[in-house]
Amino acid sequence: MITGYIIVWFFVLVLTIFVFKNKGYKGIKRSGVFAGNQAISIGRKMPFALLSAAFIAQIVPIEELSNIVGPESGLLGITISALLGGLLPGGPMTSFPIALIFFAGGAGAPQIVALISGWSIFAIHRVLVFEAPTMGWSFVTIRLISCALLPILAGLIVELLSIDGLNVPPALAF
Repeated sequence: MITGYIIVWFFVLVLTIFVFKNKGYKGIKRSGVFAGNQAISIGRKMPFALLSAAFIAQIVPIEELSNIVGPESGLLGITISALLGGLLPGGPMTSFPIALIFFAGGAGAPQIVALISGWSIFAIHRVLVFEAPTMGWSFVTIRLISCALLPILAGLIVELLSIDGLNVPPALAF
């Protein structure tokens, strides 16, 4: 986990140097103000999203969930997860806590990858509110058809890789 932080901070350092060379101190200041505002916005939302996820985890029938999208559910579980992902409401503040609930409920890594991929590609709320009115239904139809198998393929790739050792984050291990 620490390696990920080191890599991210390395990129931040590289970008800081790049911005300083191109925009000077004003660019650094504007970037810092923007990042601070985003951190405040996310900081206000995240506790509620995580609390909602914890409440949902108490309500969802965990045993039944693992039968439907558990590690042994195979292609059917991956497909169901991809479809459910497309139906998840809202942005990452809602969808990732729900994905964590699935994970804590016994979903397998391939199913979680399919769920998040389905949410990323199909997000029905985004299609209806933004994409269709902006791009038109013919574009939406072409995009959805051309991407239809991607979440399932992503889940199958994870299944083929036989990734072991993925654990539920300790905060959600109920």
